[in-house]
Amino acid sequence: MAQPRVLFDATSIPPSHGGVARFISGLLSGLEQNGELVEVVAKRHDIPALHAVAPGHTYLVAPALVSLRGGRFLWEQTGLPALARRRHADVIYSPHYTFPLVARAWRVVTLHDATFFSSPEAHSRLKGVFFRTWIRWANARADRLVAASRATADEVQRFVAHAQGTIDVGYLGVDPSVFAPPTPEAVDTARREIGLRPDQPWIAFLGTIEPRKNIPALIEAHASLRAADPTTPVLVLSGARGWDEAANDALDRNAGLPPDERPVIEAGYLPLELLSAFLGGSELVVYPSLGEGFGLPVLEAMSSGATVLTTRRLSIPEVGGDAVEYTETDSESIATRLRELLDDPERRAALAAAGLARSARFTWSECAAVYSRAFAEAGASS
Repeated sequence: MAQPRVLFDATSIPPSHGGVARFISGLLSGLEQNGELVEVVAKRHDIPALHAVAPGHTYLVAPALVSLRGGRFLWEQTGLPALARRRHADVIYSPHYTFPLVARAWRVVTLHDATFFSSPEAHSRLKGVFFRTWIRWANARADRLVAASRATADEVQRFVAHAQGTIDVGYLGVDPSVFAPPTPEAVDTARREIGLRPDQPWIAFLGTIEPRKNIPALIEAHASLRAADPTTPVLVLSGARGWDEAANDALDRNAGLPPDERPVIEAGYLPLELLSAFLGGSELVVYPSLGEGFGLPVLEAMSSGATVLTTRRLSIPEVGGDAVEYTETDSESIATRLRELLDDPERRAALAAAGLARSARFTWSECAAVYSRAFAEAGASS
C-alpha cells in the first residue's frame, strides 16, 4: 500500500513549548527515522525548532491568524481543509484533540487524556466541557483515533457513547540525546539556575501545577518530613502555576518566607536543555498524580537516570512498570515513601538503573509506526 499524503497540523504547539511541543517534535522525528515524510503546517516561529529535529519534512507557514485567541480554531475549520485540498493531502493529522469537522481528507486525531470524563473535578469547568466535547466529536467524525496509552483508550470507550471499536495506542517516546543521565557539570548548572547552594540536594517535580498533579498533598508530605528532619532536601517545582487554588495558597505562604528558609522553590519553566540535569541530578523525582493520559515527565525522568516516586493511577504503570516506586495519593503515604527512598540510596540507585533501561523501550520510531498505520488505514475506516 502506498503511503498516503499527510498534512500534519502542528499549529497547536503552546507558547511554553511544553509536553505538546515535545510530542509533536518527537513524532516528526520518529516519522522521519522510519522514512515517512509529511507536510507540516506550523506557526512561523515554531518551524526552526521542528526543522532542527526533523529536517526532512516539508514545512508550511500557517497564517498569523492562528496566533490570535480563537484564531487557530477558526483557521482549523476553514483554512486547514482548504490547505489540504491545495496540497492534495489524503490525510489531515491533528495531534491535540481538535480537528476540522468537515474536510475531504481523512482525519486522524490524537486523544492524550480522558480524565476530563473520569476526573472532571481535576480540571477547570471550561476546560472540561471543551475537551469532553471535542473527544465526543472526534469519536463521531474522525476516521481514526490514536490514544497515548491503553488506559486512555479504555477510558474513552467506557465514557463515550458508541465509542469507536478500534482506538490505536501510540505510546509516547523519549529522545535519549535530550533526556540522559547528566554530567556533574550539567547538574551544577541546573543547581545554579534553580538558585541552590553548591552541592545542595533537591527533590524534583516537573509539570503544570493543576489539581490532578496533587501538589497540595506533596507540599504537606514534604513539610512533615522537614519538620521531623530539617536536613530533608528542598522541594523544587518546575512548571507554571495553574488553576489549583489550594496549591497556589500553599505556595503563596511559602513565598512569604525569607528566601533561605523556603522549603519549596518554584523554578518556573526551565529550558529544555536543563531538564535532564534537573531531573537526573535530583535525589528523586516525585510525581504524585491523580491520573494521567500518559505521564511524559515520568518517562523523561527515567531516561534521565532519576529515581521516580509516582502513583498507580490510570496510565502511569504502563510507563513506569516495576522500574519506579509507587505511593498512594494522600500526604501521609507520600511522606512515608519519600522518607523510605531518601533513607535508602541503594534502592534509589537500583530504581534509577531499572528506569533507565525501561525508558529505552519508548522510542519515537515505535510511536511513529503506530501513526503510519493509522494514516494508511484511515481510508479503510471511513
